[in-house]
Amino acid sequence: MVSLDPKTVKALDPGIRQVVVSLNDAGIQTAESCEGGEGHAYEKPTVVLTGATADGWRAFAVCLDLGFPVQSLARTWDIENDEPRGPWWHVTFSSTVEMFA
Repeated sequence: MVSLDPKTVKALDPGIRQVVVSLNDAGIQTAESCEGGEGHAYEKPTVVLTGATADGWRAFAVCLDLGFPVQSLARTWDIENDEPRGPWWHVTFSSTVEMFA
């Protein structure tokens, strides 16, 4: 289990907060999150993980078990100064999950 302090939890976007808390409670460390939409970093609600290869699959399973509306799971690398940087897991949701908060 990866504990998040209450101040960090309160600062999370409400539409993705329960996903982040649930993943961290399951021992899956999150790197960033966003509830998505206009003015946000992502179009759709998204959680980014920096973990090992299996962590994305574990996150997917946790989200499915909890009924979160997973839309996609992707392993990505950014390119910075012509060099790959990453990888990261992106878990994207079809809608916010405020109803679970």
